[in-house]
Amino acid sequence: MSRLAAHALALIVVPLLLAGCGFHLRSPQPLPFATLYVAAPETSEFAIQLKRQLRTLGSTRVVDRAPEAEATLSLVSEAREKIILSVNAEGLVREFRLGQRVTLRLTDAKGNELMPAIPLQVTRDISFNDSQVLAKDQEEQLLFRDMQNDLIQQSLRRLAAVRAGAR
Repeated sequence: MSRLAAHALALIVVPLLLAGCGFHLRSPQPLPFATLYVAAPETSEFAIQLKRQLRTLGSTRVVDRAPEAEATLSLVSEAREKIILSVNAEGLVREFRLGQRVTLRLTDAKGNELMPAIPLQVTRDISFNDSQVLAKDQEEQLLFRDMQNDLIQQSLRRLAAVRAGAR
């Protein structure tokens, strides 16, 4: 068998084997309500990205007014922090711990609590070097964006875990 034919056969057989064993890429879980209102400040970057993700799911429609929604997701609090982890012998910072925390609460149209206020938090450690201030600033911004995406995914998993029967 030629090398090209072996590669072509592998490209056909491997996906079939993976499909046969039940392997599936992780897909977003549908939410147990048809409409959702996100109660958050309009300037919240977290809320903007969360609404964008909810719209891409397709199973739940994000509405602009609370009375139109089956459920209301409230952004109770949102915070970012930057803590010094270590310093060198001269007292200069060598490491920071970056953190982002949000607290979410979910209620139904009648005001019944479907999900109590739960804090979600992620942290990342970053080294620091005075000679690379611009690069480290960009790295910090990327880490904050990554942490926000992690928090959004955690939030979506929590929302998907809410059972329709809990209403």
